[in-house]
Amino acid sequence: MSHPTFAVALCLCPAAVSASARAQSATSVEASASSVASFEASVSALKQDFEARLAALEAQLAEQKVAREAAEKAAKSKWYEKIGLRGYTQLRATSLFNQDHTPNLVVPADSSVSETETLLIRRGRFIFSGDVSEHVFLYAQFDAFGSVGGSGDKGLQARDLYADIALDADKEYRFRVGQSKVPYGFVNLQSSQNRAPMERADALNSAVEGERDLGAYFYWAPKEIRTLFRDLVRKGLKGSGDYGVLGFGAYSGQGLNRSDQNNEFHWLGRATYPLQFDNGQILELGAQAYTGDFVVSTQQLGSGAGAVTPTAKAGGLDDERVALSAALYPQPLGFEAEWTWGKGPELNNTLTAVEVESLQGGYLQVNALIETSKGPLFPFARWNYFDGARKFRANAPSNEINELDVGFEWSPWPELELTVMYTHTFERTNTTDTSGPGFYARTEDADRLAFQLQWNY
Repeated sequence: MSHPTFAVALCLCPAAVSASARAQSATSVEASASSVASFEASVSALKQDFEARLAALEAQLAEQKVAREAAEKAAKSKWYEKIGLRGYTQLRATSLFNQDHTPNLVVPADSSVSETETLLIRRGRFIFSGDVSEHVFLYAQFDAFGSVGGSGDKGLQARDLYADIALDADKEYRFRVGQSKVPYGFVNLQSSQNRAPMERADALNSAVEGERDLGAYFYWAPKEIRTLFRDLVRKGLKGSGDYGVLGFGAYSGQGLNRSDQNNEFHWLGRATYPLQFDNGQILELGAQAYTGDFVVSTQQLGSGAGAVTPTAKAGGLDDERVALSAALYPQPLGFEAEWTWGKGPELNNTLTAVEVESLQGGYLQVNALIETSKGPLFPFARWNYFDGARKFRANAPSNEINELDVGFEWSPWPELELTVMYTHTFERTNTTDTSGPGFYARTEDADRLAFQLQWNY
């Protein structure tokens, strides 16, 4: 028996199946189209990101090219285009007390110590320096108010003119040739621009008046120590500068801007090292020594029947010294001490001949670095002592010095410094006075107050 409903269903089923398949196909096509659109969008985004990155890389390469070309151009520039100019000037005035006791008070390094002097430009320095090439550094310093010809007049004076010849890229090994500071004594190497007391201690400075001479030296110091030497100056800690951890060499021995007199070198060696403690404070210890023959000039003493001209060995007299140095940098309290021993030319007691005599002397100094809202303040006190001779003076007269300096340096701005210093002279020989009985006068219990304004540029 047949069922009409079942037959109708069988007839309608293929059409229904076909419609369902078409619907599924349409859905699949739409999904595929959506996938393609999404893929194309992703590709477009990647392309844009790649193009942006490529443009940034091209810009970076262009900047590097410009920088490289600028560096190459700078490297090819003329040596004189790399030389910098700096310097400083010191204006000084000194007031003497107890005028009736001080007419013979003479400080050879400081002509402002005078009953007739008012204002004095003690130093007017101009410094040219820079790297001529990777291995050669040039340094030239001139003083617009230097002593000229020993007459007391002032004029342009050459102080330094030397080249540092480096053997390596870090300049740890280098030669210094020309006119430069003789590396003897911490205080001699310390620039007057940085030193707090107005003048150097006589005992150390008597070895090399003017601190400079013609010579050639070899210096060695590791890169990190060279950086430390530089920072001790830049941070206002009164460093001496970079003269190597080890140094040795030879120099003329006759002094600043003077010709040699015996065709013989003075030989010198120096070692120093800065020790840094856990608290950051630095202690620098050093030792130095030199040997040579010094030719002394002579002149007549007295007049008339009592006149005498001392004799001196033509080829020079033994000139040998050794010194120990210690500097605890002010962070905030500090201490300096140097002492020298040796022998050298000295006028004998009968005033008839310059002979070889022993000598000794040095200084002890305490100081501090106090940071204030108005700029750093640097108080100090120094005892200055020497018992020896002034070899650079005619006849190399005996020179006894015993003084106490107390003062402070204040720097309201980096380019300006004011120093006030009081000095009590227990004893000082006037090595310029050759008149009267005994010839060389001696001053005792004298007092002076000095003011100095320094501007840096």
